Amino acid sequence: MISVEKIDGQIVVKFPYNTDYIEKIKSIDKYRWHIQKKYWYFPDDDCIVEKILSVFAGENIQLDSTLQISVNHNADKPKPNQIKIMDATKKELKLRGYSQKTTKAYLHHIKRYAHYFTMDPKDLDEEDTRNYVLYLIDKEKVSRSYHDQAVSAIKFLYGRVLNMPRMLDSLPRPRKEKKLPVVLSREDVTRILESVGNIKHKAILMLIYSAGLRVSEVVKLKVGDIDTERKLIHIRGAKGMKDRYTILSDVAFAILESYSEIYKPGMWLFPGARPDKHISTRTVQAIFENAVKSANIKKDVSVHCLRHSFATHLLESGVDLRYIQELLGHKSSKTTEIYTHVSNKNLRKIKSPLDDLKL
Repeated sequence: MISVEKIDGQIVVKFPYNTDYIEKIKSIDKYRWHIQKKYWYFPDDDCIVEKILSVFAGENIQLDSTLQISVNHNADKPKPNQIKIMDATKKELKLRGYSQKTTKAYLHHIKRYAHYFTMDPKDLDEEDTRNYVLYLIDKEKVSRSYHDQAVSAIKFLYGRVLNMPRMLDSLPRPRKEKKLPVVLSREDVTRILESVGNIKHKAILMLIYSAGLRVSEVVKLKVGDIDTERKLIHIRGAKGMKDRYTILSDVAFAILESYSEIYKPGMWLFPGARPDKHISTRTVQAIFENAVKSANIKKDVSVHCLRHSFATHLLESGVDLRYIQELLGHKSSKTTEIYTHVSNKNLRKIKSPLDDLKL
């Protein structure tokens, strides 16, 4: 453990003998070693405390109450260089046409990265960044997707904002997990949809399943996106800022007509609490969760499973994979091919060797 306290107007740092710690403490300006009392000390300065916390980030540090109050007071105050970096990043993301969702995520990661070190990112090296990523993995126990997005955001910072593209050349990304999508049976989908009494909620879930929509796509649908003559749905600015058309089923269309007669939506097909705002993704997730509970479905599923089920059920019905790719808006056919691994059309034809045993 590293102890940091204020004694006689000085910042005192104590720790058991450790060559790595000694090297780190010597990287901070104005350090002194007290021979008699066997501790390191610095002038009383908030910047010194921040540097100590930065170089020992991820270690077990104990601050005395006086210093803790000072740190807490300054923790939420962004430094001038952090404000400048965040503004520059936001502008660069906007100029490059990144989505609002990606912009928000990148700014979160870059703010966290800059705050972790309390130093100008230009003064850091790849080893510092590696240690930060290890901190996220080991201490924060973040998911692989969070880890991967953090690396993407930090690489964007150095490559596009700070003009230091070679700085993180060898910083690795996490290996992608080869998880299969969770798919609901047709019977389970039927039970879920039948458990929903509210016609607006039913229409939302039906559209997601019948057209293979992402939850972020269904909430942003406008009345004009429903092509009733051609029986198509126009998805605008989806993932990767791509537009596409997908199918509008007869059953979903009938529900939409009934819903529209009752609710008379204006601009947004599914408005939220305020008519000028669309329904939130979290609300749709809650609608699905309640429906799953009411239907007594025991699988661990999310609303996105309706999209997975749409693709898998089409594949099992004999629809060509290329058409499914187009309907889902996948850039690569490899992404769509994952559904061949969960389709049970051919698996059901295979007889287990256990069934041949005379038991």
